[in-house]
Amino acid sequence: MRPGVVRLARCLAVLGAVGALLLLGEVLFTGTVGASSAGESGVGGNALLRQGKQVFRFDTFGDQAFWGDALQLHKAIEGSANGGIGPGVSPKTALAVGLKVDATVIPAKLARAIKAGKVDLNDPKTTLALLKLNAVVGIKGFFNKDGRLGSMGITCALCHSTVDNSFAPGIGRRLDGWPNQDLDVGKIISLAPSVKPFTDLLGVDAATVKKVLLSWGPGKFDAELSMDGKAFRPDGGSAASRIPPAFGLAGVNLATYTGWGTVTYWNAFVANLEMHGQGTFFDPRLDDATRFPVAAKARFGHVHNSPDLITSKLGALHAYQLSLAAPPPPKGYFDPAAAARGEKIFDGKGRCSSCHVPPLYTEPGYNLHTPAETCSDPFIASRSPTGMYRTTPLRGMFAKSKRGFGADGRIPTLLAVVNNYDSCFKLGLTAQEKSDLVQFLKSK
Repeated sequence: MRPGVVRLARCLAVLGAVGALLLLGEVLFTGTVGASSAGESGVGGNALLRQGKQVFRFDTFGDQAFWGDALQLHKAIEGSANGGIGPGVSPKTALAVGLKVDATVIPAKLARAIKAGKVDLNDPKTTLALLKLNAVVGIKGFFNKDGRLGSMGITCALCHSTVDNSFAPGIGRRLDGWPNQDLDVGKIISLAPSVKPFTDLLGVDAATVKKVLLSWGPGKFDAELSMDGKAFRPDGGSAASRIPPAFGLAGVNLATYTGWGTVTYWNAFVANLEMHGQGTFFDPRLDDATRFPVAAKARFGHVHNSPDLITSKLGALHAYQLSLAAPPPPKGYFDPAAAARGEKIFDGKGRCSSCHVPPLYTEPGYNLHTPAETCSDPFIASRSPTGMYRTTPLRGMFAKSKRGFGADGRIPTLLAVVNNYDSCFKLGLTAQEKSDLVQFLKSK
């Protein structure tokens, strides 16, 4: 069995349910919405893709043994009035931490009840009802025969899906592969009844753990904290990175900002070390006690569980993720005429396409660069085994840029990105050329 310590991470579970249910009755009282959703075209009759979609959306890999049984997060969701602890998690609280709701599974009866004012949206019981419907994206409740919430787990969709807000903010059809840029992973974990697994792993007190968690903010997590124990950058800023998209990866060599490994490598890494599922994972690079002292001590590079609930599902999960195309920008998001001019800059004077090679918009093959090559701060890269940054694919720009740019979101705008490269490579772009280039990037 692998060590029972945890990692403060990305796909974090929890606290219940819905958000934005406030407007549900107004839009769903006519009946249950159809089940199709964006991000799953092409799944159709392909059995492998259907299996992968199921795994991506609903499989906890047995991680309820950690998030529920060990951390008791389900009790925090229930609240003391329902047999748990504390105030519980109401729909309003769930919305506040960025959780999303799949509107396609909300039945007409519940919508009518909301419209009639018969549902208390400040009551954790409403959250429990939504968990029973499997309506909370990325969270799976496990209920006892008596109807009580006995445990809970998380799935890939928690961090890597959102909804289209077609019915209300935070409620709509699933958008698989889109990063949940509203999800406050750190705040959710900080609400756990006990953070002892984190204090044991990192060797710090509970107050320090919660300070670190609350420093992340929406749309970010720190996947390396449980590897190297570095909670903050040298300048004092949070060490967390932006939650990356899981779309547009077909043909792309490496999956993360710093090139830890391929898509399927990262799936295994996350399922075992971050979600705390029960599987098998091997990476001897994590034995390096100088670079990864926490991981080396915990033997995170040598995980073996029996039964293995992860490995047999990696193929289907990989296939489904590769089927998720990056979404096109919505109408009005960019200026087409300026974007056409910007494309010429991209391929010519700007020299962008020398690395962001169309149509992948990353290098076909080896796509890593040292921080110095791109005039980038080296901190995030230094935390990976590669010490480098991947050339990030550009497609789906509008769906992944809410929290800034660069691995940790420190670059606030696309214009700031262009200015950095203009200065780094001494391109001599004019203000108009920069503006046009920004419009081209927004068109991707």
